Amino acid sequence: MRTAYQFRLARESDACALAHVTQAAIRTIGRNAYSVEQTEVWASRHPGPQRFLNSLAAGDTIVVAVDGGADGDADTGEPDAPAAYLLLENGAENGGHVDMLYCHPDHSRRGLADALLSHAEPYARARGHTRLFTEASELARPAFERAGFTILHRRDFSVAGVAIHNYAMEKRL
Repeated sequence: MRTAYQFRLARESDACALAHVTQAAIRTIGRNAYSVEQTEVWASRHPGPQRFLNSLAAGDTIVVAVDGGADGDADTGEPDAPAAYLLLENGAENGGHVDMLYCHPDHSRRGLADALLSHAEPYARARGHTRLFTEASELARPAFERAGFTILHRRDFSVAGVAIHNYAMEKRL
């Protein structure tokens, strides 16, 4: 039987699981709003575990949701494995940037994006950020809107010759 999700900061040992969550979300959930070609080019631009190790070393905040259920993660069997996460950049140049917000398909549509955005905001305020900003996918946009973000503009661009889009959004703190 599964219990409620718990939230914590990421650890170095989460890096592989975070990369897995990212790829699974893009390739599975992403196809609800983007073509196979678009999701594959999107997935190809997301790095493996090293990206998360670099972010942690740089002082970025990664908030993870873990399933409190006794049976643990469906893929790894780990009881404390991330089911979803949010990466908040804290550096001077990109401070307040929500760079990533992904949920594993096995844990989607359970309010985790909303909860992660809520959990990340106190960390942003504690770092002195006066705004949060992001480039939200078509699928993530509603969660950001529910959290009080506004759309600045739609971003249409090309990755490796494949047209794709997202939304520049921000929230003043």
